[in-house]
Amino acid sequence: MSAKHFLDDAAHAVVTALRSLTLTNPSLVFDEPNKIIYRHPSSISSSHEKISLICGGGSGHEPAFAGYVGRGLLTACVAGSIFASPSAEQIRTCLAHRLPSDSPGTLVIVMNYTGDVLNFGMGVEKARAMGREVEIVVVEDDVGVGREKGGKVGRRGISGACLVVKACGALAEMGTSLEDTARVGRLIGENVVSVAVSLSRTHVPGRPAEEAAEEAERLPHGTMEIGMGIHNEPGWEKLETDLPGVVEKMLAQLLDQSDEDRAYSKIQEADQTVMLINNFGGLSNLELGAITTEVWTQLGKTYGVKPIRVITGVLNGSLNGLGFGISLLKLVDTGLGQKKSMLELIDFPCEAIGWPAPISTQTWEGIYKDIEHKQDSSEETVKPSNLRMNSDQFRKALRSGLEYVIAAEPDVTKFDTIAGDGDCGIGLKRGAEAIRKMLDCTKPTDDVLLAYLEVVRTVEGTMDGTSGALYAIFLNTLAHDLRRQDGPAPREISTQIWANALGSSLQAIAKYTPAQPGDRTLMDALYPFVKTLQDGKSTKEAAEAAQKGAESTRGMKASLGRTVYVGGEDWQGVPDPGAWGLSEFLVGLAKEV
Repeated sequence: MSAKHFLDDAAHAVVTALRSLTLTNPSLVFDEPNKIIYRHPSSISSSHEKISLICGGGSGHEPAFAGYVGRGLLTACVAGSIFASPSAEQIRTCLAHRLPSDSPGTLVIVMNYTGDVLNFGMGVEKARAMGREVEIVVVEDDVGVGREKGGKVGRRGISGACLVVKACGALAEMGTSLEDTARVGRLIGENVVSVAVSLSRTHVPGRPAEEAAEEAERLPHGTMEIGMGIHNEPGWEKLETDLPGVVEKMLAQLLDQSDEDRAYSKIQEADQTVMLINNFGGLSNLELGAITTEVWTQLGKTYGVKPIRVITGVLNGSLNGLGFGISLLKLVDTGLGQKKSMLELIDFPCEAIGWPAPISTQTWEGIYKDIEHKQDSSEETVKPSNLRMNSDQFRKALRSGLEYVIAAEPDVTKFDTIAGDGDCGIGLKRGAEAIRKMLDCTKPTDDVLLAYLEVVRTVEGTMDGTSGALYAIFLNTLAHDLRRQDGPAPREISTQIWANALGSSLQAIAKYTPAQPGDRTLMDALYPFVKTLQDGKSTKEAAEAAQKGAESTRGMKASLGRTVYVGGEDWQGVPDPGAWGLSEFLVGLAKEV
């Protein structure tokens, strides 16, 4: 849980967030006193033929549900304070004054939380008493709460409610009757199941910062809580597992028919389904993508279920919660004929900023043949050389350097977290581990270039970013100069040959980067290493010079690299991460030469 916010006034945050919707969609209107977002009457065509659709609940779940107001979705949304239901008076105002007066009826969709059901229910009854045609659909899709524990209250409504809103919004836009729209909404509610998991509850702006420490103690690092709600309610079970493990548990709760307490919907291999992965708000898109792939893979492998639509994103959030939910909708017949199947309703175009940009039905239903990605077999075979070496000594020295790099990763990462973006140590370790693996899988050779170029290929394939590019350029130019020094007859490679090639590579890399010693880059370690060898000194002495060069970058003003953009003075106390990592490799290498 992070207790840091740009706004600590929760009430101000709610109001200004709602107002922003009118900035991103000019067809929306904001009734600030009642916290109602609704469509401008002029934006609704043939309103006398279309029912109105409203939803609402506590704020903090954005984009749900104010972000779903727009053509093809909601006519209006009534918002409460964070995690608190709007009042019955707010809802009455919306039903009586913020919807088209000639609309043939109104459907209210609400998630199954006591405050929401009571307040929206009261609003519905008041509207009916005034002679309005109003229906209410209560969504309860959470399987984290079983039948026994749910008792009279029933299941909570979570991300499955988004699919109910999407389908009913499409029906309303098509001019479907209130009765049929409500019936389909309930039908979807009966066939959608959801469950959520989180690494932490969320922090509400304005609450004491100490809550974050308390939450860390309640749910320590490495622990997940399954069955989490979207209002900071604790889950029903804490687990110490990984992503595949928790997804396996979640899918079992959704699909295991032997669990009589939670078998709410029978989804089988032959059924068509829609899968929705809901980000609580605090997960990166990168992590959400990985989660989506894991859920999809396990669904197919374990249950034979292959959803025909996949929807991901922050759909029904919980502020900045570090969690996600899985919803599975079993597609069944709506009884409304063509163009009104559940799938067509999910695909129906809409105009609301909260709904993910849709992939068209045409794209979903296209036929895409599998493409096999083969390695390019046309690559030229490397020409052998006459430069010879002791292959055992080469591999021993190389392994020693790699082990030094791997061992130095925590320090390099720490330095780069302070002075850069934190990826240098991990990148160097990834490259070192790949080279080590390559050594385990290839046969030794005493041909210097054949052995060396295997290393170059591995670096090119595993190291990315700026340092990866610099290493690839340097190593390739080094290979080119070694080839230039090759002769017609076999001969042992000498330190001088290596020094000449390294010197040429140092000159070549200057074509691609202006970095020089004193700029606080890896050149502060590489340059003294090469120059010391060129002066005829030993590899050990050259490695010591590289180490001194790396150490000299402490406090050195950066002229290149991400440190240029780093404020403060913390970076002055650490060496350049790239120079330090390279010096560690060279020291390890020299140890066995």
